[in-house]
Amino acid sequence: MEQWWKKAVFYEVYMPSFADGNKDGVGDFKGLTEKLDYFTDLGIDCLWLTPFYKSPKVDNGYDISNYYEIDPDYGTIVDFEHFIEQAHNRKIRVIADLVLNHTSSEHEWFKDAISDENHPKRDWYIWRDSIDGKPPNNWESFFGGSAWEFDEKSGQYYYHAFAKEQVDLNWANPEVKHAMFKMMAFWLNKGIDGFRLDVINFLKVNNTFENNPIDENNHQIHKYDKDQAGILDVIEEISSFVHQFSEKVLVGEVGSEEIDLLATYSGKNKLDVVFNFNLGSIPTFHVDTIFAQLQKMEAVHKEDQLPTLFFSSHDMPRLISRFGEDGIEVERAKLLATLILTAKGVPFLYYGDEIGMRDIVHHDISLMKDIQGVTAYELSIQAGKTIEEALVIANEKSRDKSRSPMQWDNSEYNGFSTAKPWMSFPEKCEGINVKQQLVQNASILSYYKRLIELRRDHPALHQGEYQLLEKKGEMIYFIKVSEDEQVMVLLNFGKVDVPFPEEAHLAIEILQSSKRENVDTTVQPGEAIIMYLKGDKL
Repeated sequence: MEQWWKKAVFYEVYMPSFADGNKDGVGDFKGLTEKLDYFTDLGIDCLWLTPFYKSPKVDNGYDISNYYEIDPDYGTIVDFEHFIEQAHNRKIRVIADLVLNHTSSEHEWFKDAISDENHPKRDWYIWRDSIDGKPPNNWESFFGGSAWEFDEKSGQYYYHAFAKEQVDLNWANPEVKHAMFKMMAFWLNKGIDGFRLDVINFLKVNNTFENNPIDENNHQIHKYDKDQAGILDVIEEISSFVHQFSEKVLVGEVGSEEIDLLATYSGKNKLDVVFNFNLGSIPTFHVDTIFAQLQKMEAVHKEDQLPTLFFSSHDMPRLISRFGEDGIEVERAKLLATLILTAKGVPFLYYGDEIGMRDIVHHDISLMKDIQGVTAYELSIQAGKTIEEALVIANEKSRDKSRSPMQWDNSEYNGFSTAKPWMSFPEKCEGINVKQQLVQNASILSYYKRLIELRRDHPALHQGEYQLLEKKGEMIYFIKVSEDEQVMVLLNFGKVDVPFPEEAHLAIEILQSSKRENVDTTVQPGEAIIMYLKGDKL
């Protein structure tokens, strides 16, 4: 049976920021359920929800204190069940973000583990003795500072790859694995269509606990605390377990930009797809870099693998803020949308990108919610930086940038809530909302809708293979073919007209242009063109 996710358009919902149904300033399941018809209208096949489990929210829900309970901010289990039912009624699938490698320090498991060195749960976490009164090795947290936290009661350190409140589980203990499989079964039986597994390559650490090497710039190389021997064996066990349930999907976040490493985590008996940060995490816009990564993804992935296509998520700046240029933000956003939704791979859209939402910048550290940004601020102050300097660094490191509330209309709080939202809005909001853009034919939102419909209607776009993948100047272009058709996509990221490539002589119909109704034989600056080709395949 054909796997549904290979043709799907995924859409990430950042739970506290999408829609507030009970009007307390925080997004929730009631609000999300009320907006389901929006997804139907947009053409979304599957929603990816960020964590909604009970959590103290030190890391905005990625620190789970109870895997079986809905966090009160998001509603109740009844609200969740109603949402799943209504989504499925609209043929929209739902995958849940899941953190398997650490729990909150407020989880009952860790409370038991820290209460007594002889407690049965002690070995559910990773403990080490100090060495000469210092942490057991030099491992650094990915949020900054040491990855070891001292427990005065026992005189030992516990390991945390991220915040000290996110305590790493010991997956070498079979009881941990059993508990996690039981929990996954609970949510799969509730109707969840799969999982996005957070930082899954951190699931195992080197059990000799050697010091990580340091590079010539005095930065730590994370050699022994991720991507360790045996990790793929665990991945295969998770895959085998989850795929016992019908038509489920596993999406992996593998913390790396090395495509050869990323590719080892997906395919037969592994994760269905992993996020291709080699493309998605490009920090600044450059056509050559994007094209090179598309080529690499085509070269590296085998027949049983598909890459993922995205440029935004809750962990990175929004694509329009990162890649836009003054005066051409909208056309650049449309070009990137076309790439995501027509190139070979599984597209993941991020809430608000379809209307061109911008990054938020905090001018007061008290407004910052993200622990990564706050930690960077505190470390900067400790290092002697001024408040102003520390705030600049905090904004650079902060992931709040792309987490501001969804902008539905131009009313107070942009239609997200009638109460003051949990996070403020970007300074630029005018005209950037769903209500206005729905009735504007040239808006980013209207373009996304047409693009997704086009993708759904043409097999070459949603399941085709590359027949051609080329670059001409600042224009990337490709031909994708399926059994029944071939389609050409032209993406001119440059600032001059580019003549149609020779292969375009086969065109019999212009399916869509991002800029005009009547297309001649050139691609205008900032224009995306999709055309239907005739004749035999090249």
